[in-house]
Amino acid sequence: MKTPRRRPDPTAATALAPDPVVAVPAPESALPDDISEAPDRLRKERVIHTRVPAVLEAELKRFADSLRVPVSNLIRTILEDAVAVADRAGQSVERELLTVAQRVGNERERMRDAVAKLDPLDGVYGFQPLVLHVRAYCARCSQALEPGTAAHLALSEAPGARRFVCNNCVPSPQSAEPPKGVEP
Repeated sequence: MKTPRRRPDPTAATALAPDPVVAVPAPESALPDDISEAPDRLRKERVIHTRVPAVLEAELKRFADSLRVPVSNLIRTILEDAVAVADRAGQSVERELLTVAQRVGNERERMRDAVAKLDPLDGVYGFQPLVLHVRAYCARCSQALEPGTAAHLALSEAPGARRFVCNNCVPSPQSAEPPKGVEP
């Protein structure tokens, strides 16, 4: 089933008309930095053409009339202000990102320092001598412990992976101190 075609509304003819073109002089920031040495043709203002909806054109004209300035000057000022605001906003965001990155870096270093200061044998209440049947690493000095090597199993109440200690890292009776708050 075909749908009937609508006839265009004769009162809506202005809606089908192309958007008006507004000429806007280019801001000075669009020109090269060494403008003082440039030929005269580069120092002159440029014209930029753009299409705008009829409603916007009417608003711009009304606003320019209320300020008693030409529409082109109003548009130039609006564009210059918009570019300046966007530039300041970009700089502000960049500063904020740098600040956040610095804070994250500082926090990362603080965490690394805190982790580095942790004793891998905290919470261990004893060591059980044994002969390894698997390859392992010393929990304190990270030395490789091959199968058949004499080592010690760190005993702890805390759940977690088994920790092995080489003979050099097991505390001797002379160097062992009772844990803080525990009497021998």
